[in-house]
Amino acid sequence: MLPLATLWRIARRDLAARIRGLRLLAVCLFLGVATLAAIGSLTRGITSELEVRGQTILGGDIELSLPQRQATEAEMAAFRRAGAASATVRLRAMANDPDGDALLSELKAVDGAYPLYGTMRLDSGARRGPPPPGGIWIGKDLSSRLDLKVGDRVKFGEKAFLIDSVIAEEPDRLGEGFTLGPVAIIGLADLPATQLIQPGSLYESKYRVRLAGDANPEAVGKALTAEFPDAGWDVTDRSNGAPGTRRFIERMGQFLSLVGLAALVIAGIGVGNGVASYLAGKRPGLATLKVLGADSGTVARIYGLQILAVAAISIVLGLAVGALMPSAIGWIAGDVLPVRPGFALYPLPLAVSAAYGLLIAVAFALPPLSATRHVPAAGLYRATVDSAGRIDRRTLVAVAAAFAAIVTLAVATAREPLFALGFIAAAVGLLIVLVGLGWLVRRTASRVPRPRRPLLRLALANLHRPGAATGALVVALGLGLTLFVTLAAIQTSITAEIARTVPQRAPSFFVLDVPRDGVERFRSLVTGADRQAQINMIPALRGSVTEFRGQRVDELAELPEGAWVLRGDRGLTYSPALPNGSELVGGQWWPQDYKGPPLVSVEQEVATSLGLKLGDTLSVNVLGVEVQAKVASFRTVEWDNFGLNYVLVFSPGTFDAAPHNMVATVAVGPQAETDLARSIPRAFPSASLIQVRDVVSQVTTLLTQMSQAIAAAASIAILAGIAVLIGAIAASRERRVYDSVILKLLGATRGQILGAQGLEYAVLASILALLALGLGLAGAWYVVTQLFDFSFAPDPLIVGATLIGGAGLSFLIGIAGSWPLLSAKPAQALRSL
Repeated sequence: MLPLATLWRIARRDLAARIRGLRLLAVCLFLGVATLAAIGSLTRGITSELEVRGQTILGGDIELSLPQRQATEAEMAAFRRAGAASATVRLRAMANDPDGDALLSELKAVDGAYPLYGTMRLDSGARRGPPPPGGIWIGKDLSSRLDLKVGDRVKFGEKAFLIDSVIAEEPDRLGEGFTLGPVAIIGLADLPATQLIQPGSLYESKYRVRLAGDANPEAVGKALTAEFPDAGWDVTDRSNGAPGTRRFIERMGQFLSLVGLAALVIAGIGVGNGVASYLAGKRPGLATLKVLGADSGTVARIYGLQILAVAAISIVLGLAVGALMPSAIGWIAGDVLPVRPGFALYPLPLAVSAAYGLLIAVAFALPPLSATRHVPAAGLYRATVDSAGRIDRRTLVAVAAAFAAIVTLAVATAREPLFALGFIAAAVGLLIVLVGLGWLVRRTASRVPRPRRPLLRLALANLHRPGAATGALVVALGLGLTLFVTLAAIQTSITAEIARTVPQRAPSFFVLDVPRDGVERFRSLVTGADRQAQINMIPALRGSVTEFRGQRVDELAELPEGAWVLRGDRGLTYSPALPNGSELVGGQWWPQDYKGPPLVSVEQEVATSLGLKLGDTLSVNVLGVEVQAKVASFRTVEWDNFGLNYVLVFSPGTFDAAPHNMVATVAVGPQAETDLARSIPRAFPSASLIQVRDVVSQVTTLLTQMSQAIAAAASIAILAGIAVLIGAIAASRERRVYDSVILKLLGATRGQILGAQGLEYAVLASILALLALGLGLAGAWYVVTQLFDFSFAPDPLIVGATLIGGAGLSFLIGIAGSWPLLSAKPAQALRSL
């Protein structure tokens, strides 16, 4: 065996002479690796930024949040023993300007220690502590929407505040979670004057603690919970200051990474086609080396080194682009991302992307290399018409090991391994179906009667003749058309979710904190504005689940899959009748006049995730008091109607001792909506009015961003599919040159040759269109219904137009690839064969 240095010298010189043949290999690997590296680096960049800024985002080393109450003196003393403590109170309230206009805002009252970490940045400069007594800081959005400026007054509840400054940056904004309005900050001492905090008002108190030295936040949180077991607070530490944001980013990152992996696998087919095309062009050199005495192993190592070198360069370039992309995306996206990641190299996602690229190169390049290795020199010279080559067992084992490593790596690095495994299984199943269809097309074409028309006969023969690239073309066209359909169905379903479902069925307002003794006055006010008004009003409380089926939530090492109801506090209600939008699917509803022990009805999916059965117990902590109820029924809930739907609905009398208010939905006409937007805040200063169109706007923005992220990742997969199609055409180009020359010698015109090629691609595109439609819709259905939990409602016209456009694009690419065949000169082409 020749030394490696000698083999590399031969490989390098040969590669320098004709590297053009490996361009497809380079492009496919570059696209796939760059996509994976960019997605992985962006996800890790955001989560790392959340970790690094954990104290600032959270506002402390630990945070203890309490719904609908403030900490007692004993609890505050315990916080101060643990470290420096800061208290804030946050609630939704209406901001009223001097002209009588009102806007829902997030009112936040802070104490003198705020913020413990970070700096409150105002247009007038950095500040610590609260605004001056009677003063307020407002967000830029509140300033612009109510046309307020420094020196003006804005009223919250019963108190008018003097605007001291406009907020430029709130240090713990991300940790506060989802908001429905712009922020306004006042001093905690000024909060009582607003009279917004009444018994039963919906608000949240947060207590941040800056720990001393090397104190362990998790241990301190557990100690405080043990000292006050009935406090009912949620404890968060600096390692996960924005848990909801982190979970969303990680889930989207996993999904997009799997889409990127699918793109890389698709690109792998292009790698195989590119290598096959390259080796076909090197056939004289291969034969010459064998004639001169080089054994098959030496030949394979020479060309294997060439392929490995080009693959390595492509992977490195892909990693470089992928590492730079997060900074570019952060700059382009601006405020769309929760935090803007700075430039940094994240070794793990880059290493995983490189491993994927190398494994894909090995898995798809080995078969054509092995096939050439086992063809004798004489066979190489006649490979133009007979290119069959045997793939040995060792190669098959190596390819299988590479694919096994890809699957193992994908599952091992996934946040949800079962989801990743299912995604990979679906992708493999799609490839198997397309490969099987390619075989079926060849077999069918070889057995059908030959048409009398020469062009049809020639097009049909092209599908099954020796060396035909039908299998590769079917895979390439099938993947491309399937991706086109999938993306169109996902996009139009998300658009339909926004455009059709919400506007047709949503009420005009949500109204929070309607006093129980003001229910009749509220109804009179609304019906006075619109006699046809629809009002739905129910009690509203907040509480956290502390026990289910005898299991204490705080003793669980890990929450059950899908048990989001156990995270933080939840909205609770009670009702004598089955709520609107709910359907009973198990158990029985209690009588209207029920007065027995507490019962609870649980939403079916949540009940399944908790493993609840009828008769099991479930406990909630409301205002520091734990209430245990027996599961009486299960319900399905129609969440998308913007009605008052709750996961947990209790029997009447369960919370009689707890102070609480009412929450209402109001559906009125356009003119009444305008009038009530002014009159309700004036008549009920403590109530919060949420206009549904504002919620719809935020939801629309979020869904649009998700849709754009999916489209961006899928577009890479589509580009990879196009590259595969180009590769399939390139891999068979020399055989087609040979056929074209023979046909010309037999008297065929250029139009007839091109027509036969066009008919071949048209037949394949027509066969694959129906399959792509079915497979693409199935894939889109899974993403839309299972991942996003939306209704599947693709637009038939857009999906059909996309499918036709994709088929047309594929047809044009095929014709463009066939055009150079027309200029092949018979004498020159035959001499090169």
